[in-house]
Amino acid sequence: MTRVLVIGGGIAGTATALALHKAGFAAEVREAHPGSAEDIGAFLTLASNGMRALAQFDASAAVTALGFPLTSMRVLDHTGTELAHVPLGEAGDPLLRYRCLRRGDLNSGLQAEATRRGIGIRHGARLTSVEQGADGVTAHFADGGTATADLLIGADGLNSTVRQAIAPGVRPLYAGQRVFYGYTDAGPRSTDDACITMIRGSRAAFGHAVSPGGETYWFARVAGDPLPAEELADGTPERWRELLLPLLREDATPAADIVAATTDDVLVTNATEIPTGTAWRSGRILLLGDAAHAASPATGQGASMALEDAVVLAKCLRDAPDPDSALSLYEELRRPRVEHNVTVSGNISRGVRSTSPARGDRAPSRPGEDELIGLLDWESDIRSAGQKPRPAFG
Repeated sequence: MTRVLVIGGGIAGTATALALHKAGFAAEVREAHPGSAEDIGAFLTLASNGMRALAQFDASAAVTALGFPLTSMRVLDHTGTELAHVPLGEAGDPLLRYRCLRRGDLNSGLQAEATRRGIGIRHGARLTSVEQGADGVTAHFADGGTATADLLIGADGLNSTVRQAIAPGVRPLYAGQRVFYGYTDAGPRSTDDACITMIRGSRAAFGHAVSPGGETYWFARVAGDPLPAEELADGTPERWRELLLPLLREDATPAADIVAATTDDVLVTNATEIPTGTAWRSGRILLLGDAAHAASPATGQGASMALEDAVVLAKCLRDAPDPDSALSLYEELRRPRVEHNVTVSGNISRGVRSTSPARGDRAPSRPGEDELIGLLDWESDIRSAGQKPRPAFG
């Protein structure tokens, strides 16, 4: 099997194509959006595990040219009192440092790298249906075109068309919070470079970081009913500030001043997730990234988990004896880890404390953490890395 068709040219899909290309497969990408940056407004952080995954398919340089590094995190309470100031991830390794960047820039950077390597990416190709046969799977597009491959990867995000084909009853669920994002050049200057500040506010969780150029990137997570689709579509920055500022002004923290200083660059989304246990596979079709396991943004791991997916899938297809075994191994290795993230992130968004009977009030460890480095290591055989004893859940 050499032909792989990836549906979705976002972070998960383009990273998957890059990893498959390195593993020796002929991968092509079809993206419904006409441009390279489908979600240009929001920003994200890539954690050390995501940066490690990028390094496995030689995309570190393409991404470290974007955004800015984060090496530490401050935590404040609602009075502005500092509760903690700790290093982030593997801050000592420049390639593995957390990175803060706009989602659209990451999409564009990965797509440019894929194009440089000769990977075909076709924009404006909106999938309408898929058809499996004995020798392959065929994708049908809205313009009447088709594409046939040995394997089809659904990396088409939260509202995945591929998922509708193999799990038609599954819909994204509201995770309990509205998430606001914004940028301002008029925010307070940072006295601590490469630091993200997290604020445990009375009515909202707030985070902000200042770029080397002095631009403040911020987000807020607020519990409440989901905003109606029409309000999300028609809302303005003024409207979003009106909703958010009264909540932030209850606290003696910098959050309200940062938001008040933000003029045009404000947007909001409803935090959503895909139910755990959702089917990922049907024959020659496999879901990954947000299409399979979208989580609320509370843990900040969505993009990093998608990058892990890309590496693990490429290695499974490279190392397993046949495609069926490869896809089964992929699901075995990935599901415990990513669904734990969905659960923990959802609990945070809903205000439910994650507990473990064996550890009192401590959150359970993430399954697979100990063997993650071995699973991602490009030079290792994933079959042997996956056989290492795993820590007990909880």
